[in-house]
Amino acid sequence: MTSDDPIQPDVPPSGTGCVECLGDSGWWFHLRRCAQCGHIGCCDSSPAQHATAHWKATGHPVIQSFEPGEDWFWDYSTDEAGNGPELAPATSRPEDQPAPGPAGAVPGDWRHHLHR
Repeated sequence: MTSDDPIQPDVPPSGTGCVECLGDSGWWFHLRRCAQCGHIGCCDSSPAQHATAHWKATGHPVIQSFEPGEDWFWDYSTDEAGNGPELAPATSRPEDQPAPGPAGAVPGDWRHHLHR
């Protein structure tokens, strides 16, 4: 396995929330984890779609859900769901962290801001 492999099981997540949203006082609907570098970004339903933007900027094609109870993978390069190995902890956002999140940043009319 090299650092170019799309899945790096030993790389920890970058944090507990979308890196860019936290830096920009944004918010997310659900979270996705880059299986190659651990970057946590927001899903395509979220206003900013940072997980997809990360793939486009880095070429890292495989993500895993970063939601409690979910372990599915998605490959942007093939547009297909798949399976993969267990990634380094943590495997999801904290269960007490709301979705959408983060707490205090989500507008009351958040449903109107989702991409469908």
